[in-house]
Amino acid sequence: MLSLLQGNWNLPGATYLWMFPIYGLAVFLEPLHDRLSGAYWFIRGFIYLALIFATEYVTGWLLSQALGSCPWDYSYTTPYHMDGYIRMDYAPVWFIVGLLFERIHRFLDRIRL
Repeated sequence: MLSLLQGNWNLPGATYLWMFPIYGLAVFLEPLHDRLSGAYWFIRGFIYLALIFATEYVTGWLLSQALGSCPWDYSYTTPYHMDGYIRMDYAPVWFIVGLLFERIHRFLDRIRL
């Protein structure tokens, strides 16, 4: 994002290899999506938010224990953090992202290969 704001259209970035299995945990939201399909959207959004926060907190804590630090440490970037592992001010973002993932899931379910 910073590259784009600085006008660098090559969009270089950095990540950690640990992030790939962590992001892969999203696959466990798929069966949950099917079970929650009848619930009101705001209840589904809060469930996704809670699960994303829980995953972020637990994986951050585990990495911190195993490696001595967490790749994302929000301790110095915002006062709205929990032990540096999650940012509470991201709650609206994760709420919306969870609901967007539902739409993507529904779209992918309709594709016939």
